[in-house]
Amino acid sequence: MTTPSTIDPPQPVATGPVRERDVRGGAGTRLHVREWGDPDGPPIVFVHGWSQADLCWRRQVSGPLGATFRLITFDNRGHGRSEKPLDPASYADGDLWAADLDAVIEQTGLERPVLVAWSYGALIVADYLRVHGDAAIGGIDLVGGAAVLRPPAFDHIGPAFLDAAPRACSSDLETSIPALQRFLRACTARPLDDETSSAALCWSMLTPPEVRGALLARELDATDVLARVEVPVLVTHGRRDAIILPSMAEHVLAACPAAVASWYEDAGHMPFLEDATRFDRELAAFADARRSP
Repeated sequence: MTTPSTIDPPQPVATGPVRERDVRGGAGTRLHVREWGDPDGPPIVFVHGWSQADLCWRRQVSGPLGATFRLITFDNRGHGRSEKPLDPASYADGDLWAADLDAVIEQTGLERPVLVAWSYGALIVADYLRVHGDAAIGGIDLVGGAAVLRPPAFDHIGPAFLDAAPRACSSDLETSIPALQRFLRACTARPLDDETSSAALCWSMLTPPEVRGALLARELDATDVLARVEVPVLVTHGRRDAIILPSMAEHVLAACPAAVASWYEDAGHMPFLEDATRFDRELAAFADARRSP
């Protein structure tokens, strides 16, 4: 069987979101939220990563998950169509990130959602768990998830990210645009199709450079939080991830008794794009098993 040279583009979303709304997160920050799929289905909340947007989940909201599940996507503070305060304090306090995710869950009326946390999104989920615990959620899927952020050492974070990130935080567009292009190319084991690659660069550029830098200035270690989690945790990770190294997933699996692994041998940092069929199937099975009796 011949391996394709690029990742197929996503199918167009046939019906669009069921609902769009703004919620107020930590310190009243406005967060843009979109809902997809079956409004009465079991809920899944998607939390995107550094300098991304809810648009990164286009394959999931346009695929078979929507036939069964209520899918919630949102732009993190400083990203996409959410509010973008430029002061570093708006990104330094974990309680603010915890309040953001809590606001999405509470203000959309979700009952025990499964949280899908990609990359930096895993740190946001850890902020939430540190404040609120796991009583209000049904499970967690850590997708290329970061559990430790220790500048300047940056344990378990790949050189492909570390080489691009400082320039991506520059206010000079001639510096930041090529850096973000390098970062996005490094996110997948095979190249993204041209349409998705261009779209990803566009939504990445919606994040101000001050915000990119503020996120990376945080010093975080979620190991203790993950060790206490009692809900099921799925660790979804690409063996060829050059952004968050596979050693990060091994660290999580060693620390978290509730965690089980799903390794993608031929994927990088975006298994939800690189093997969307498998990713959606596994997420559906994981979320379906979390349904309340």
